[in-house]
Amino acid sequence: MPGRYRTIKDWPEEDRPREKLLDKGAEVLTDAELLAIILRTGNASTGETALDHARVLLTQFGGLKGIDGASIRELGAVKGIGPAKTAQLKAGLEIGRRMGQESWKVGESLRSSEDVFRHFRERLEKEKREIFYVVLLTNKNRKIREVKVSEGSLTASLVHPREVYNPVIRESAAAVIFVHNHPSGDPAPSPEDLEITRRLKEVGEVMGVRVLDHVVVGHDRYFSFSDRGIL
Repeated sequence: MPGRYRTIKDWPEEDRPREKLLDKGAEVLTDAELLAIILRTGNASTGETALDHARVLLTQFGGLKGIDGASIRELGAVKGIGPAKTAQLKAGLEIGRRMGQESWKVGESLRSSEDVFRHFRERLEKEKREIFYVVLLTNKNRKIREVKVSEGSLTASLVHPREVYNPVIRESAAAVIFVHNHPSGDPAPSPEDLEITRRLKEVGEVMGVRVLDHVVVGHDRYFSFSDRGIL
């Protein structure tokens, strides 16, 4: 067992995270093993390995998402995690998030509400405030760009049709999708969500702009107005 050895280099080759990844692929590694590769080293003076540090991080912050959401100060306060390891962790997790955000690229057609959710989830799941986006589309439902409209609790005054439709007019968009998050993790629409969506849809109809969906992002799940037939 790995615990009998002082450092990861002392482990049998098939048990070392880096060698296991190269031999069998990244998908077979545990979260702790993947983090250990990012951390690279442990603490030789105490006998703690990079895998030990990875396990401490996962336990203390409740998993990868907790680590991602932790501040630089919080990570640096963990024993054995100095500035270099903190930077390595933040860089590795940021790369993963950016890859997730590239899932729906400019010029690509809309396929489903799940695609919208997958595109926005890494960006919105950990937010502690509600953020509202409008996605601009062509007449063939191809993405033009996305625009952040507001930050804060959704109200009729904060998400005003003028702020939502100004970029629509500038880009001559033919259709839109609204996206926002619920920091509570429950994506079920609130009465305010329903009212704002109704108002924005009415304005869109007057302007000749199709409102295709409003996707509410929660934790590991989402709510689609279109899928539920209430748009």
